[in-house]
Amino acid sequence: MVTSAHEGMHRIFQERPEILTPVFGVLGIALPEKAAVYAITPDVTETRPIARHIDTALRVCPSDGEDFLLAVESQERRDDRKELSWPYYVAYLQSKYKLPVLLLVLCRDRATAKWAAGPFDCGTRGWTVQRTFPLVVGPDNLPMITDARTAARNPAMAAFSALTHANNRDCDAILDALDHALTGVDTEASDYIYQFLDVTLGETPAGDKWRSIMGFVNYFPGRGHLMERAYLEGEAKGEVKGILRVLEVRGVPVSDDTRERITTCTDLDRLNDWLDRAGTVDHAEDLFAGEADEADGSEGSPESV
Repeated sequence: MVTSAHEGMHRIFQERPEILTPVFGVLGIALPEKAAVYAITPDVTETRPIARHIDTALRVCPSDGEDFLLAVESQERRDDRKELSWPYYVAYLQSKYKLPVLLLVLCRDRATAKWAAGPFDCGTRGWTVQRTFPLVVGPDNLPMITDARTAARNPAMAAFSALTHANNRDCDAILDALDHALTGVDTEASDYIYQFLDVTLGETPAGDKWRSIMGFVNYFPGRGHLMERAYLEGEAKGEVKGILRVLEVRGVPVSDDTRERITTCTDLDRLNDWLDRAGTVDHAEDLFAGEADEADGSEGSPESV
């Protein structure tokens, strides 16, 4: 269940990978619309103490080239500690996964965005050993989408525009345009975006505005009421779609029995585990390695009636 802004960011990239194409476009980096995106563990903690966690870590599988890792950080204000941790994240992920790494930093104000662009150098006595250039998305390079027709053409990008410009006094215009645009979007997609912004805008004036638009307040989180169950079911469907898509892009055949086991699972933790494995397994059945066969003994033989 989505419980934080960071988790919401993680989900929108994972379940709506089409948003990556226009975001990369404003950064001048080509990325095809057809790409599989799935989460990898954001834990970059070494065996001994200091715990370090990236906000979001994704493996991107473009249709036109090599896979790469995308580390995403949401930065509200300048934090000089990140000048040391960000280079570490990049080096660690490259070493662990043997893939190129891009670091994307999301900022809501210009001063933070300017600082986050770096570069951040490691060196001494006139020699630079390592230099880190984060990609930065902020108010200066992500447009304000205040036109409902534009928002309707790319509602995911409009949602991202609202998030990036949340501190702008004109953010209400973005939210109004997006709300109008979502009336023409299929229910599953619109519900997802409504919930995503509810989570990621948080307790801000923009968040309050969005919740007034939604007209829904979850007074009993975790109690399993109808809307919450529907949302969790939507989360599970998104995980299932991601697993099958990654296997398809990698050319891994999926038998009918395996497909049924994946599509009927509603355990989000298990689905997340399968999604992580989908990027490395040689056979779809290997997703379930180490798990007891739930079918054994769970159902008796069919009886004639």
